This record gives sequence, structure tokens and C-alpha cells, in this order.
Amino acid sequence: QVQLVESGGGLVQAGHSLRLACAASGRTFSTYIMGWFRQAPGKEREFVAAIRWSDGYSYYGDFLKGRFSISRDNAKNTVYLQMNSLKPEDTAVYSCAAKGSYYRVGVYSGYDYWGQGTQVTVSS
Repeated sequence: QVQLVESGGGLVQAGHSLRLACAASGRTFSTYIMGWFRQAPGKEREFVAAIRWSDGYSYYGDFLKGRFSISRDNAKNTVYLQMNSLKPEDTAVYSCAAKGSYYRVGVYSGYDYWGQGTQVTVSS
């Protein structure tokens, strides 16, 4: 099993930044990809970003346009999501997830483990 714990969410004004963290524990060697998804009330879950543990190669959702950045610290088994120039429409519950393959990283159903999620609220 793999346990994922997110942190760093909160309330922030539009235009400001937040950094989310996702700490992984347990059988982390079985995971190849770490991803971030978000879900706003009444909306579908949306792919935000993902990263490969092995070489840091990253993937991003099309809507981001360079505002967010994903990174990882292998020594700490932690993945970060740096969110800049936040907008009210970024308000959502952000969840990190882990999967044991390199395929379909933007599809939430392919992930094996999930964190509990952290709320991000952006005020206008």
C-alpha cells in the first residue's frame, strides 16, 4: 500500500501563489507517476499535472498555460505543486495520486492510490 498526504491548501487572493505538497509513504517503489487532480463543486475531476519519479519529466493539463509547476524531492518522497497567478476558477479540492505505470497519466481512473485532498480557495 501507498499512503499519500497532501498539505498546503488554504484561502488566497487572486493573483497570489500557493504551494501544495504530497508526501508519499509505504510501498513507494511501486509507483512511477505522481499526479495532481482537482475537482470543483459540480464539475468533473480535472487533470492538473503529473511527474515521473525516475527523471522528473512532467505533464500538464492544457488549461494551465504555464501558471503551475510540478516538482519532486525523491529523498523526501514528496511531490510539490507550485501554483502561481491563481484565479477564482482555480478554486477546488486538489488531490494527489500515484500510479504504477507510465500510461495515460491524465486519466484519473488509472491511478492506484489517492490522498484525502486539500481545499484551495481563491478569492477575487
